[in-house]
Amino acid sequence: MMQAMNSSLPIRHPCPPGACDCQREQLLEAPGAHQRILMLTKSEEKRLLERLENLASLEDLERMQQRMFEQLGIRVEVAPGFNEVRSMRGIAIEVHNFPGLCRKTRQAIPAAIRRGLERRPEIAYALLNAHDLFRDL
Repeated sequence: MMQAMNSSLPIRHPCPPGACDCQREQLLEAPGAHQRILMLTKSEEKRLLERLENLASLEDLERMQQRMFEQLGIRVEVAPGFNEVRSMRGIAIEVHNFPGLCRKTRQAIPAAIRRGLERRPEIAYALLNAHDLFRDL
């Protein structure tokens, strides 16, 4: 059933040999594997990154995290880092690795979220506040 679905929907083109560790071919060959990540084509990835760069609020970021997981299986965690947060670099953004997720995409998603937080610092403040970092101020 999954093969029939994949033949009608566009899937991501393979990465150049040796350039990525996404295990795309193994995912395509595995029976019953969750192949929805392969529906993230280059054009869809570009739309996703633009959307992450233009976040409107902390709720918007959380909604995007939920949608990425539901639609593609991408699990993204965004939280204050273990050390003191003095800039957007102090916010830890982790994209969990799993078969089919391109290395470049794993790097591009946190970068896009950081750009979104830099454009709208109030989102970063809300994130810090949600983790009780401003409770004593």
